[in-house]
Amino acid sequence: MDLVGACRAFVSVSERGSFTVGAAAARMSQSVASRRVAALEERFGEPLFERASRRARLTPFGRDMLPVARQLVQAADVLLDEAEVARRKPWRLAVPDICSTARLARLVAEARGQGVTLDLRVAAPAQRGELLHAQQVRAALLAVPAADATWSVPLGLAGVDDPGVRRVYLDTLRVGRASTGPARRVWVQPEDDVPHVRDPLARLRDAVGLRPAQLATAADLTTAAAEVLATRDLLLCSPDQADELALHWRPIGELALCRGFALAAAGDGNPHLVQSRLGRAIARCLGAAEPDADGTGAAGGTGDTRAAGANETGADAAAGADVAAGAVTRRSGDAREVAGP
Repeated sequence: MDLVGACRAFVSVSERGSFTVGAAAARMSQSVASRRVAALEERFGEPLFERASRRARLTPFGRDMLPVARQLVQAADVLLDEAEVARRKPWRLAVPDICSTARLARLVAEARGQGVTLDLRVAAPAQRGELLHAQQVRAALLAVPAADATWSVPLGLAGVDDPGVRRVYLDTLRVGRASTGPARRVWVQPEDDVPHVRDPLARLRDAVGLRPAQLATAADLTTAAAEVLATRDLLLCSPDQADELALHWRPIGELALCRGFALAAAGDGNPHLVQSRLGRAIARCLGAAEPDADGTGAAGGTGDTRAAGANETGADAAAGADVAAGAVTRRSGDAREVAGP
């Protein structure tokens, strides 16, 4: 028996003295109200209304039960109101600053359609962790290694000129003795200034003989992009970012890199609600592959540059291992791919 529903019918009928009017006030049919009151009487073992009267007149037992029944209905209404308030409480979510305004707006809109209200806080990787630790946000998209990631985004090098090759090898940026121009740099944006991206790239730089200054970290994406647009420098970025900046993107020849993201909740919170409802929307916002059925997402992307990156993943990883050992190798027929003019 629905005890709250039965008490609601009982209270409404008793306050209006009529099953017809009371049922309508409680937003139920007269037959439903009658069945619920009858079930309540059967449960109590005593009648609540006098059946001989044309009006719904309470019995002495009904008058005794009415105050308690009214309290139960009022408590149920308060509980339902509180549940609605809690359900609509915004999820303050810390997100990367690599997401465009349009993508963030779509994420908020899709969340609203799933019954989740998002309040976004755009921040760099370290700041997202700090916001989460201080519980200034309910959840955060943290930068994590690929092995721990729910969403992964491939990284490569992008520049103004089409390099004319399928991959860009870092050793082609090495400054020769006869070179007279400035050394070409690889710009790292704040989102990628994390150990699992920065450190392998720095080791590769040293292994292929680049100058320390040829791997530069920018204060923000705008600064890095401006340097690349004004020079022959390259930007470490995702395919989506390269498309947005109208740059030519290629995977790194010696090393496979990617951004990894995982959703974490503050305190004892559980991010499962947001992740289960918005996993695909978050993937689209990040420019990652949509999560598989098991909740994991592989490096995503569309278009010819991304296909090239996907086809070369195994070869790049193997080449990266050779570089770490101090010997950059090339497959036959791929002796020297030059990174642009």
